[in-house]
Amino acid sequence: MTEVRVACNSSSGGAQLTPEEERVLIRDIAITSESKSKEGDSFYLITQRWWQHWIDYVNQDQTYVTNDGSFMLENCDTVSSSKRPASIDNSDLIYDVNLEESNAGIEIHDTLLEGRDYVLLPQEVWNQFYSWYGGGPALARKVISSGLSQTEFAVEVYPLHLQLLVMPKGDRCAIRISKKETIGELHKRACEFFDLNLEQVCIWDYYGHHKHALMNDMDKTLDDANLQMDQDILVEVHNNANGGLSASKGASRGCSAEPSQSPNLISQGRELDNAYGTSTVTTRGSSGGLIGLQNLGNTCFMNSAIQCLVHTAEFAEYFREDYRQEINWQNPLDLVVALICSLVLYVRYKTDKTFCYRSQVELVNDADDDQGELALTFGELLRRLWAPGRTAIAPRQFKMKLARFAPQFSGYNQHDSQELLAFLLDGLHEDLNRVKHNPYKKSKDADGRPDEEVADEYWANHIARNDSIIVDVCQGQYKSTLVCPECNKISVTFDPFMYLSLPLQSTTTRSMTVMVFTCDGSALPFACTVTVPKQGRCRDLINALSCACSLKNRDELKLAEVRNHLFERFLEDPLISLSTIKDDDHLVAYKIAKSLKKTLLLRLIHRCQEQETGDTKAAQKLKPFGTPLVSLISHDGVITKGDIQKVAHTVLSPLLRSESLRQADIAEPCSSLAASNTGHNSSSGEVCTSPVSDSMKKDSSGSRAVTLLKLPLQLVEESNACIDLSVGEDKAIKLSSTSTSILVNVDWSQELLEKYNIHYLENLPEVFKYGPVNKKARTEPLSLYTCLEGFLREEPLVPEDMWYCPKCKERRQASKKLDLWRLPEVLVIHLKRFSYSRSMKHKLETFVNFPIRDFELTNYIANKNNTQRQLYELYALTNHYGGMGSGHYTAHIKLLDENRWYNFDDTHISPINEEDVKSAAAYVLFYRRVKTGDAISNGGNSGTGHNNGSSL
Repeated sequence: MTEVRVACNSSSGGAQLTPEEERVLIRDIAITSESKSKEGDSFYLITQRWWQHWIDYVNQDQTYVTNDGSFMLENCDTVSSSKRPASIDNSDLIYDVNLEESNAGIEIHDTLLEGRDYVLLPQEVWNQFYSWYGGGPALARKVISSGLSQTEFAVEVYPLHLQLLVMPKGDRCAIRISKKETIGELHKRACEFFDLNLEQVCIWDYYGHHKHALMNDMDKTLDDANLQMDQDILVEVHNNANGGLSASKGASRGCSAEPSQSPNLISQGRELDNAYGTSTVTTRGSSGGLIGLQNLGNTCFMNSAIQCLVHTAEFAEYFREDYRQEINWQNPLDLVVALICSLVLYVRYKTDKTFCYRSQVELVNDADDDQGELALTFGELLRRLWAPGRTAIAPRQFKMKLARFAPQFSGYNQHDSQELLAFLLDGLHEDLNRVKHNPYKKSKDADGRPDEEVADEYWANHIARNDSIIVDVCQGQYKSTLVCPECNKISVTFDPFMYLSLPLQSTTTRSMTVMVFTCDGSALPFACTVTVPKQGRCRDLINALSCACSLKNRDELKLAEVRNHLFERFLEDPLISLSTIKDDDHLVAYKIAKSLKKTLLLRLIHRCQEQETGDTKAAQKLKPFGTPLVSLISHDGVITKGDIQKVAHTVLSPLLRSESLRQADIAEPCSSLAASNTGHNSSSGEVCTSPVSDSMKKDSSGSRAVTLLKLPLQLVEESNACIDLSVGEDKAIKLSSTSTSILVNVDWSQELLEKYNIHYLENLPEVFKYGPVNKKARTEPLSLYTCLEGFLREEPLVPEDMWYCPKCKERRQASKKLDLWRLPEVLVIHLKRFSYSRSMKHKLETFVNFPIRDFELTNYIANKNNTQRQLYELYALTNHYGGMGSGHYTAHIKLLDENRWYNFDDTHISPINEEDVKSAAAYVLFYRRVKTGDAISNGGNSGTGHNNGSSL
């Protein structure tokens, strides 16, 4: 769900309007719509990609900002397109569906974020856009009331997704329903779907396959009933005529507030209970510490983190006593935080035109007046969670205070529990900092001094400015060693840490797949996968591809990124960082001949006719498809239309169907290497497969291409006018003296498509395709010690974080080595399960085998003067299940007084066995130091890592 904010910063225009007229019209419609927004209104999702194209189109020559800052139409820093956008295409927001079906069955992707993937438009704005541009599909969402007072408005982008289970028949179905709908409406929907009568149906909250509450208050909303995304709902069908259960119409009402005693239902319920291995205890609090937190709408990420902190013994003791005397009511650091936040928000405002700068700055400014409020609110919440009782708590006040400190957590979108934990610990520290006034004191570099002396100096300087219960409990210190690759200058610093973020993939390399095209017509295109340094540069990728493809000295590779069948950018700078290339990007390498002559780059864009059904007569329009191609064309003299025809024929000749090529067309382009195929294997294991034989190469020579029919080519001039290149072969074309490239459209007819095998143009692989975890990965769990060793391994800095060498007086890509020096009482470990790309957030489902007891870290400590064992045991962890958009967080927590583990799932709490604590969902681990009197010597055999016999 997302807050209502009219994202319409400009207008789209019809064919009869100028861009300026379109912009003004949409602006006026948007302002009117915003002023009249009310509950029940419809907003429409529209893809950010199309929206940005339209923004560029209507803002080519001007800037517009309204007085209140809520509507912004500015020139973007990105390369703008002066062309009018094509029809609206929301296909990248939805799962693959038959668009001829009803829109009610369309499901949007689970990982969408407002401002990155889509914007929300009022219905009036959408209607105007649709009348001008057409397209779709229409993705309507309703405005609902939200917030503590239920007077705020929000767009419910993701309605509840519920699983209905009919007993005793066992039928299932999934439905989407607004959280503001009533239980009565849920009854109605269930009866309509399963063809039942209202009188014979009882509906239960069946969360975790256990009956929690009979849902018989027909006027109560699903939000008030605390239903969760993807949870189960039990539809119990009664028939009093025969004393049993029935799924047929005509039965009389037989529901009560007690669970049905039908043997059939009870046996099935027990089977489901056994499958989950738990017996549910719902928010009981008689023994203390077993009170649940209500989900306020995608706040499971917050609830799981809060429960782990609340059940940290040191915090529970601290906040249940008189901690108010330590609150820093006039923390000068808050002013610095507010200034930094305002600067960050302003930068985002300048780069993200859908971002409401004014409202976010007001949050930051309000936060400046709330020193101590976060600690007070958290302390009050902790006391309530440890109080006797059974009633679950709604943490609305805490969420409101948190949003003031960290505006990114406002609203009701799903967030990362680890990110929340980091902000919460930092905010509590600022509010509880015992240091009121202390000037900053810079620590000196080691310069050959003993590590112990330098580490103590750094720690003393840190404590002089940072002294709170958070530092006492959670902060440790690590040693950071930087080595300059040029002068070998060594810099040693000792920095504090609040938690350790451990990688689940310790590799320093990555696999990248690139489609390779030969521009001389000698071979079919082929996919080439190479291994490159994860923090490498484009030159590393070019070198790996050149080696894997056995590139000859007379040839070179030209690398480009392709998106939506067009060139996104040419990667010509060899120093471009590979980190800027995401796993879901598409790369193409073009093998072209080196030339000392003056040449121009010929860019070929493929287009084909797309049929649009609107009137009785189908309209035809040309739309880009396939992979664009490039080649070189000599510019020593005059370039004629025939010259371009010849080059285009040469480039496309391997795809031409003929009698001699038909046998090759049968084979898949990604098939295994055969005897007739051309394959290349480099020493580092790169593989390129090219399904073209020598006979095919000979048959598709450039000389043969000249005799073919003219291709339907259209030269695109700088003014966007098109010149037909299929007539007047000897006619010269006029080019600007500053031109470095020629853009040509290849307009494919259906007849021409049948003459070429365009399969090779249409299947462009992603740089890296995530697939299901292989069997080996599932059966060989990753040890937590291995993750820690990967974190401590020496690695080069990423290019964006290069280090300024004081000796060289320049920025260098130094190598960095981390070592643990001082460990805290509570060690928080974050397992880095999420990796980011432009369009998705990928989750690693790797099972990490972490110790519950005897987590031995003694030999990982670089401080050899430390004579105490560093032994830890697990007492809490957060779990993340499912994908990012519809994922769910829970917490496993050990009550130390009971010596028993519980599962905290929002309001639902259930005991679990210790062996069930470990799972592939584990995300943030909380370890407490074990008090031992065991001293060790520098040569002691306490053991290191997973070889010390620790219980895993």
